[in-house]
Amino acid sequence: MVVLNKIYTRTGDDGDTALGDGTRVAKFSARVEAYGTIDELNSVIGVARTDACEEFEARLAIIQNDLFDLGADLCRPESEEDKTASHPPLRVTDSQTRRLETQIDAMNESLEPLNSFVLPGGSRLAASLHHCRTVARRAERLAVELSSREIVNAHLLIYLNRLSDWFFVAARCANDNGRDDILWVPGEYRE
Repeated sequence: MVVLNKIYTRTGDDGDTALGDGTRVAKFSARVEAYGTIDELNSVIGVARTDACEEFEARLAIIQNDLFDLGADLCRPESEEDKTASHPPLRVTDSQTRRLETQIDAMNESLEPLNSFVLPGGSRLAASLHHCRTVARRAERLAVELSSREIVNAHLLIYLNRLSDWFFVAARCANDNGRDDILWVPGEYRE
C-alpha cells in the first residue's frame, strides 16, 4: 500500500519528475503525458459516477482502479530486471480487457440498432460517458505514440482501446438503451 505523509516534495520544482524506477524525466515527456492523461480520465470518470445508477457506479469504480493500474504500469518502464525481481512491477493483464469485453457484449444486447453516428449528449450521464470516451481515446493515442519509441505493455494498449468502446456502449445504455441517443444527420443545417 502507498503511504503519503507529505504531499509536496519540491523535487519537481525544476520541471522534472521521477518515474517508478527512480529515473528523472521532464514533466512533458511522452510517458508522463500518457499517464497524466489516464489520471485526467480517472477524474472525468469521478464526475460521471455522481450521476450513475448503482450498477454503473460499481463498474466505473472498478475502471477507476484499473486506471491506477495503468498509471502504475506506465510509470515504471519495462526492463529485463522485471523478470527476476522479487517484487515485479504492476502490469495490466488481458483479464482486465476481457472483463470490459464481457460487459460491452452484455450491454450491447439491449441497445437499439444504430443507423447513424451518435452525437454526445442525451442524458447527463450519457454526456459524461461520452466525455470519458474521448479522453480515453486521447490517452490511447498518447500511449500508442509512446510505444512507437519505448517499450509499453501491449495489454495496456488493448485495454485502452476497449475502454473507449465500453464508454460508447455505456453512454447509449444511459440514453434509455439508445432510444434517447442524439443521431447525426449529415448536412442537416447546411444552407
